[in-house]
Amino acid sequence: MKAYSVKELLEGDKILQEVIVKGWVRTFRSNRFIALNDGSTIKNIQCVVDFENLDEEDLKKISTGAAIELKGTLVESMGRGQTVEVQVNELEILGASDPETYPIQPKKHSMEFLRENAHLRVRTNTFSAVMRVRNALSFAIHQYFQQNGFNYVHTPIITGSDAEGAGEMFRVSTLDAKNPPLSEDGQVDYKEDFFGKETNLTVSGQLEAEAYAMALGKVYTFGPTFRAENSNTSRHLAEFWMVEPEVAFMDLDGNMDLAEDFIKFVLQYVLDNCQDDLEFLEQRLLDEEKSKPQKERSEMKLTEKIRFVLENNFKRVSYTEAIDILKNSKPNKKKKFQYLIEEWGADLQSEHERFLVEKHFKCPVILFDYPAKIKAFYMRLNEDEKTVRAMDILFPGIGEIVGGSQREERLDVLKQKVADLGIDEKELWWYLDLRKYGSAVHSGFGLGFERLVLFTTGMTNIRDVIPFPRTPQSAEF
Repeated sequence: MKAYSVKELLEGDKILQEVIVKGWVRTFRSNRFIALNDGSTIKNIQCVVDFENLDEEDLKKISTGAAIELKGTLVESMGRGQTVEVQVNELEILGASDPETYPIQPKKHSMEFLRENAHLRVRTNTFSAVMRVRNALSFAIHQYFQQNGFNYVHTPIITGSDAEGAGEMFRVSTLDAKNPPLSEDGQVDYKEDFFGKETNLTVSGQLEAEAYAMALGKVYTFGPTFRAENSNTSRHLAEFWMVEPEVAFMDLDGNMDLAEDFIKFVLQYVLDNCQDDLEFLEQRLLDEEKSKPQKERSEMKLTEKIRFVLENNFKRVSYTEAIDILKNSKPNKKKKFQYLIEEWGADLQSEHERFLVEKHFKCPVILFDYPAKIKAFYMRLNEDEKTVRAMDILFPGIGEIVGGSQREERLDVLKQKVADLGIDEKELWWYLDLRKYGSAVHSGFGLGFERLVLFTTGMTNIRDVIPFPRTPQSAEF
């Protein structure tokens, strides 16, 4: 007899067939009705047991969290909220669960409590839904790039360069932490280290992806990145996943076209394939919103927000124009912004980005041509020598979700920028080589995957959209 998933039983046409189903008990009531879930869908299947035919010891072991195997007949259900149920003939306890200590009881738990039990939280409806949506987004990302001629490149996790120039990196070393070798000037001698130099966990695969784009034409990376930023906000993780395409012979306009098309594709995929999970997450969000003051409530439902992105062309606005809009806006004039916009060159904050999207343009926004001083060294300098060919995509409720640029392809300009920032050319010799040998216009962007999952699921804390979050003072699992 074949074992079926809960999803197959609920969606199929197996009425009056003998079936096997395995899963975890969500609830067991009246010594008769088991709500069973196996992770294939957010929905449970009701399994009806005849307790008179059950061993009394087995009966005691059927509790929330227990893993069981059931054999029985799939029949039409007379109960409310379900179309079918399993009339159980045989039941086997695969793994008992102690009802006194099992943390994930069928009641509302705080997010903080669930983070403390991250190994079990995916058994809740909320986290199982979030992780299925995360899975669908991951698949859609690969599908989009593969069907558009991109090559998937695995860039190194251990690196000797700092792509962002932020300096907030995790060091990788095999040296004795208590007694490291020292050089003549008393500094740690990294020549004695495993790689013979100071190395770190990567903050981006971009620089290496550029090398491969300049041979394969269109590439993308999708992997873990790390930042040792001592931040405990709801928007930051120390370990997170990045999607980074790089394309040869593509300028900034092409880069903006690619990013918009890509985002719309993956969001459409989720709408088409995660209906049950999105419905649950939307209702969860509506319930959460009821406890907030009216002015803090979202103006759009979850699926409305996704369709808002899908159905609107992204408005393209220069940084200079955006600064003028923000300077003259009511929140700025009435000093409602936490960070007031006073002059050109200011680094925009989330409150400014959300104002542009949600209040002013009322559509997703792509800002471009940022001041060179607030952007990375590898971005192409414009003719005004004040701005660079950078672009950021801004979303409702979240602010920046994508950052990208046309890369600086001119060797002399790039060398000058490296020198101005005090970066040692020897550290980037191979990156500069790309500008010596067959250099060409090329562009790319980075999308923080967890930000995308955050937006798509309506969750409010980035720690709740990654299986095991890594944050300051927290690496429990």
